[in-house]
Amino acid sequence: MRVMKQLVVELAPGVLIAAIVSVAALSLSEHYGAPVMLFALLMGMAINFLSQEGRCKPGIEFTARQVLRWGVALLGLKITAAQVQAMGWQPVVMVMVSVALTIVFGIVMAKLMGFQAFFGLLSGGSVAICGASAALALSAAFPHHPQKERATLFTVIGVSTLSTIAMVLYPVLVRALGLDPLNAGFFLGGTIHDVAQVVGAGYSIGPETGDAATVVKLMRVAMLVPVIALAAWMTLRHHRRQQESSVSAGGKRPQLLPWFAVAFVLLVAINSTGWLPKPLVSAGNEVSRWFLVAAMAAIGMKTHLKDILTVGWKPVALMVLETLFLAGLFYGLMWFVGLHSHV
Repeated sequence: MRVMKQLVVELAPGVLIAAIVSVAALSLSEHYGAPVMLFALLMGMAINFLSQEGRCKPGIEFTARQVLRWGVALLGLKITAAQVQAMGWQPVVMVMVSVALTIVFGIVMAKLMGFQAFFGLLSGGSVAICGASAALALSAAFPHHPQKERATLFTVIGVSTLSTIAMVLYPVLVRALGLDPLNAGFFLGGTIHDVAQVVGAGYSIGPETGDAATVVKLMRVAMLVPVIALAAWMTLRHHRRQQESSVSAGGKRPQLLPWFAVAFVLLVAINSTGWLPKPLVSAGNEVSRWFLVAAMAAIGMKTHLKDILTVGWKPVALMVLETLFLAGLFYGLMWFVGLHSHV
């Protein structure tokens, strides 16, 4: 009991600071209609001195690591098997193929540009799956590296910016392409990065488009589990190469599937049964959102702005190319499987 009390006292200042930044970020996001993760990140970076030393450091570290994992696990409450079944097999195939090929494209392009495969998976996964949330989830599964948080922050900034641009431009694009409301929803849900921007773009066209876009987007969120497993496998290989997982090194072998990914799957399965009351599911979704925003604020507190400004043009080009690749690929897949009806 004494140990628990001491732990709470140690973590409370940093966790409280992250919570305060989260409240401010959510308020600004609702007022200005901009991505909440971006606000949390920038506000966190503005007070990054708190993470350097002093009473707030342990709580900020805890929020950036553990609270992040809890938030990712609770994302499982957004999805049910019935939602996926209702859309038919075509959107499922398109989502699986587009996510896989976009990540492969990201890894290949990252290596051609001189980056590690991990950065290609991080940026490609965030573009292919669910934006900032995917970036945070994948980062949590990666091995420790001095540049990991810097890469995560840049990816969050890039994917949030591109997602906002897509939210504005893609509804114009689907009208120019002459897509009917259902197929417009498929395209928006399959190509825009963040869930909030998908919802905004979809319902700006109409209820049918918004519903279709949201469900397709949630299918992409479900792809977090196999992609996190891939990240964990790459981490395991990395540890083996570095001899960090060997008995002689005394290190602990990382799990092939992290606990938060297992929890994600279990929550999807439980939510699919329909046993959970709707208020509980809604509360879980809200808690997940708060946890992810707080984690983003904490990661921002651990990073200097100058670190972000020195990344150069290559990471920007990589994320733009991944975004264009995903949009072109998904539209091509719609034609291939026969989902190309026009008004």
